[in-house]
Amino acid sequence: MIGVYFSGAGNTKYCVEYVLNQLDSNGASYAIESEGVIAAAKSGDEIVFAYPVYYSNLPKIVREFIVSNAELWRGKKIFVIATMGLFSGDGAGCSARLFKKYGAKILGGLHLKMPDCIGDVRLLKKSLDENRKTILKAEHKMDLAINKINNGKFPKEGLNFFYRIAGAFGQRLYFSGKTKHYYTKIRTDESKCVKCGLCVSLCPMSNIVIADTVVYRDKCTMCYRCFANCPKQAITIIGKHVYEQCKFDNYK
Repeated sequence: MIGVYFSGAGNTKYCVEYVLNQLDSNGASYAIESEGVIAAAKSGDEIVFAYPVYYSNLPKIVREFIVSNAELWRGKKIFVIATMGLFSGDGAGCSARLFKKYGAKILGGLHLKMPDCIGDVRLLKKSLDENRKTILKAEHKMDLAINKINNGKFPKEGLNFFYRIAGAFGQRLYFSGKTKHYYTKIRTDESKCVKCGLCVSLCPMSNIVIADTVVYRDKCTMCYRCFANCPKQAITIIGKHVYEQCKFDNYK
């Protein structure tokens, strides 16, 4: 069994590896931007595919990865994991419909609430204790799902018509533009930035260039990696202030 994932702040990476390690001790996971992901996915018949949900939709980088590798999914058996900060509706179904279109069989879907990575919007922030409790609940839910899978019954979250209605009217119809195009409004506080280059190396889109100033190439997928890891808290994305650098390692 192979794990394929996209993860910004580390939540989704943790979840796919948690599930995969218990379902297949020999399984290995790969980020969608890694060099070996295509070869690995070709070699396995069963795939655990995981990503965070943005505005009840797929991150643009995930959608493009699925579509650009359409032939890869034919005949594959795929279990979808969707992580979320607040709400997803049909988070797993967003990719499942694409995979089915390209000839894959969907084994099931699982929705997992994890700490929100958007650290520049105060409304979304929770205490360290609350975030740790959220992770414990997710681990418990994964344990239950793994037990069901080992007994031949996959969870089906996000896959039916009612989930799709919830996703559409919950957020997707109102915020479709947020994921239809790449984001272009990242800001750097030049008075704080020391041009260390960490954001450049972490960006999955190769969207950041450091010259005399920090330059963004209008291809941000809003993963918040640069934001969460900037040592000087110089980057903001949706909001204008850094309230918390939210990454999974901070909560464990």
